[in-house]
Amino acid sequence: MDKLNISRLFLILVLLYLSGRGNANVNFKETPVDVDGKLKQLNKPAVKTIQSEDGDVIDCVDIHKQPAFDHPALKNHVIQMRPSFDLKNEKSSTENEPSKLVVSQTWQRSGSCPEGTVPIRRIQRQDLLRANSVDRFGRKPQEIVYKLNSTNQKDGHFPYINNTELNLPTMVNRSGATLVTVGFNYIGAKGDINVWNPNVESADEFTTAQIWVKGGPGDDFESLESGWTVNPQLYGDKRTRFFAHWTKDSYKTTGCFDLTCSGFVQTSSQVALGAAIEPVSSEFGGQYYITVGIYMDPQTSNWWLKFGADIAIGYWPASSLLFYLNHSSTLVEWGGQVYSPNVKKTPHTKTGMGSGQFASGLYGNACFIQNAAIVDYSWALKYPQWVGTWADEYYCYTAYNYQQSYGTLPVFYFGGPGQNPNCP
Repeated sequence: MDKLNISRLFLILVLLYLSGRGNANVNFKETPVDVDGKLKQLNKPAVKTIQSEDGDVIDCVDIHKQPAFDHPALKNHVIQMRPSFDLKNEKSSTENEPSKLVVSQTWQRSGSCPEGTVPIRRIQRQDLLRANSVDRFGRKPQEIVYKLNSTNQKDGHFPYINNTELNLPTMVNRSGATLVTVGFNYIGAKGDINVWNPNVESADEFTTAQIWVKGGPGDDFESLESGWTVNPQLYGDKRTRFFAHWTKDSYKTTGCFDLTCSGFVQTSSQVALGAAIEPVSSEFGGQYYITVGIYMDPQTSNWWLKFGADIAIGYWPASSLLFYLNHSSTLVEWGGQVYSPNVKKTPHTKTGMGSGQFASGLYGNACFIQNAAIVDYSWALKYPQWVGTWADEYYCYTAYNYQQSYGTLPVFYFGGPGQNPNCP
């Protein structure tokens, strides 16, 4: 075969290869070997496999063979099977119509995992091909610039709590609307997070409603997070999904969503991180919520993630993974966040936060977090003594801590549509 024909054959093979990946939004530096190796690393051998009706595959993996133990610091880790504390899921006084606790994930209708295993959403080849980098699969985007908000806002949004000026880090590609508390050492936080399915405009954008437990300096903080998200690039669809996330260095090089990297130790066989939750709320219709709590174990310093009234999903081993959060948290946030290259610029993204409606819409229209509580060293759930609201782009997404009447605790409303006449 002459050189011309060899060149033509090579060109045809390249075109065929690229055409098979043409819709994958991939980084073309990745090779099949990279993808296959990452899949082998992420997907552990299953004791049982469950095919969910929504297309997810849930692998029931031996608890001792889960991804957490790929972390060098956890090679000889002894699993703590349950937390040493027993916090009651007490309800605060509100006067809203009764909401309903979301207790189901779609996959649970198709089976259950046996004791001694943990349910893990299987990562498929197409999941990796959607990622910008195989190495960064499951992580929040790295291209972040930090700025400190230190100027007083004239719109009612605060840089002060209890007359203390705050320097809240903001990220160029993320827009948040949150309820914030500082001023104490916190060893836990919880909230009932209203569940919606907002619009996400582009495949490389995502939206969340969540709790953050943070420690450390503003430009290099540690954060433990959980709530719900719509994240098409990570999960391949626009379903509302329960997630967990952690970082040791403000998303630069550590941490990830769910179990897509080593670190989080799962103990529950009932809940799968990254799996879809249902039903979701509708405008002036049924309102549903999930109860999410993150608590530090006083005996081990492990930070436990709880779902619902009594399901302890697992924990982040603070002594192995973290530094500032090894003893307590110094800042807690409740609310929402939108990631997009098109926030804080014109034209603005149309990706919604919360329900996609502004906080002023209140119950049945706007997304809310009720029964927000912290835990301090008294080891009691309580409403924070000092709180304030913050919105990065108050014409695009808003925050409103609403108290219906004297003697009731506030309900925090947040969200918005993104692009609108006042947010072009």
